[in-house]
Amino acid sequence: MFQAVSSRSAREKALRINLDETKYGTIVEIGAGQEVARQFFKAGAAAGTIAKTMSAYDMTFSNAIYGVQEDRRYVSKSRVKSMIEQEFDLVINRVGTSRPDASRFFAYGATVEAKSYNSDNECHAWCGIRIQMYPGAEPSEIVVHIRMRDENAESQQTALGLFGVNLIYACYYYIENTKRIMESLTDGMSLGQVEIDSIEFNGPYFEEVDNRSINLHLIRSWKTRAIMFKPDGSVIVPAEMLYKKNVLTIRGSFRPVTRLNVDMIEQGMKTFSAIEGVTPENSVALAEISLNDSRGSDLMVSESDLLARVHLLNSLGYSVMISDYTRYFSLRAYFRQFTKLQIGIVVGLINIREIFDESSYRGIEGGILEGFGKLFPDKTRLLVYPEIDHADELRDFTNVTLPENLQFLYEYLVANKFIFGIDSSDYDLFKIFSRNILKQLPNGRGEWEKSLPEGVAKEIINNRFFGYRE
Repeated sequence: MFQAVSSRSAREKALRINLDETKYGTIVEIGAGQEVARQFFKAGAAAGTIAKTMSAYDMTFSNAIYGVQEDRRYVSKSRVKSMIEQEFDLVINRVGTSRPDASRFFAYGATVEAKSYNSDNECHAWCGIRIQMYPGAEPSEIVVHIRMRDENAESQQTALGLFGVNLIYACYYYIENTKRIMESLTDGMSLGQVEIDSIEFNGPYFEEVDNRSINLHLIRSWKTRAIMFKPDGSVIVPAEMLYKKNVLTIRGSFRPVTRLNVDMIEQGMKTFSAIEGVTPENSVALAEISLNDSRGSDLMVSESDLLARVHLLNSLGYSVMISDYTRYFSLRAYFRQFTKLQIGIVVGLINIREIFDESSYRGIEGGILEGFGKLFPDKTRLLVYPEIDHADELRDFTNVTLPENLQFLYEYLVANKFIFGIDSSDYDLFKIFSRNILKQLPNGRGEWEKSLPEGVAKEIINNRFFGYRE
């Protein structure tokens, strides 16, 4: 998934940096060997580049050097930021005046949890670089979270070495193009070795970078399948949001989010919370937006449009996930990587018809039965919101009409509590359609505002979202 093609190998990149006396810094790596430093030493002439390499595996030593972070975790963003900040300051203080005037100093750091012997631990790393973009400049930073997909520690270490060289090289030679920086980070790696699910640009050189937008590009550049946003709008690593949480999700376009969408979430959470072990404190409600249509084709939605939707959902206090998943069973499998607790998926009757459409499972060897086997293997439920039909009659999960050959399958899933019904709090909500709201926005303020949750219309007006004009 993450294949990248480069005109330079890791050795060529490392050697080019080594031969340039203006590039100088330290490399500190905790948790998986000194693989980045090794790449520079293998290339030759590393004495011209590396002031120091270090690993501090023992927790007591590591804490003595970098302090104890508030979250008390060793493989974390706060730990790697502490590492690169301290190491960069040491480089400046110790050799800042003795090196050539044209020098641009850096500090690279990585804190890693690699594959443990005879263990099924999560394999991931926080990597970062603090660097001067021109001589004497205030430093800027790039901090990245990666998940390692190789099955053995040796291959993971190799990937980490390549990743570090790619990051250092990109900061020196691709700095004018943040997207090229991101796309180059997997240069030289085989398909699927690492997943990059968070990247953050900070500092004076990156003041114009929108970290939300640049993270969305990770999906379209095949570095990850999903990006998550906290209610405050910041990007969060999925494992941190979902670990040991019950997950309730609803897929939609949310263009814009309406009172109907909010009712589906709230009514879904009410039913979800009735499941044993589910409480508001140990659960997360997640609005999910797919980049793809029901057939898996990219809808080609702009990043600014997606961020407008994220902004509105965040303003209501919701976390948001942007993904390129098409089928619900793939969405469930993604969540299952991070939590073993309950998963609830809020759907409408129109979604039920799509899920029971056999043509949606073309290309899957076992067809619809394989798809359902992947959707409902453990602690996963569909929560079905009702609808009003063309005769203005209420239809809910008990009277959905499906092809005759699938009707008994549906009834089996209902009887065995894989599918639940949820209520609507107000039947007037069924009259709300996002497409009708969008048609009214170019004409300025109007009745459409009543169809949106409190505060959302104001945000649309103030930010001119979705073509709104006075």
